[in-house]
Amino acid sequence: MATKALTRETFDETVGGGDFVLIDFWASWCGPCRAFAPVYERVSEKHPDITFTKVDTEAEQDLAAAFEITSIPTLMIVRDKVVLYSQPGALPEDALEDLIAQARALDMDEVRREAAAHSAH
Repeated sequence: MATKALTRETFDETVGGGDFVLIDFWASWCGPCRAFAPVYERVSEKHPDITFTKVDTEAEQDLAAAFEITSIPTLMIVRDKVVLYSQPGALPEDALEDLIAQARALDMDEVRREAAAHSAH
């Protein structure tokens, strides 16, 4: 599955409706973003059950601001509407694969319980 552009108009439907979504915040002028793009694309081909998206931070400044993106590329992983990971920096392919495996292995019921307990304090 190829990556797809994510915009403010498609965000809620894509991320809210997806079980497992990766978001790459990038810009065309960003060298590390351009270097990471083929890695992200290759990994997307190996995981057809995951939605791989890209947010052009120049075109979608409101979306980048909503997630307080201050450094690009930033990779975000959302599973069952819960942000599991959000870090700036381009990853090598094996590190991205490892991150996906870790996110896939999480017990989302446990993650929600921990998040609820944390927000109650």
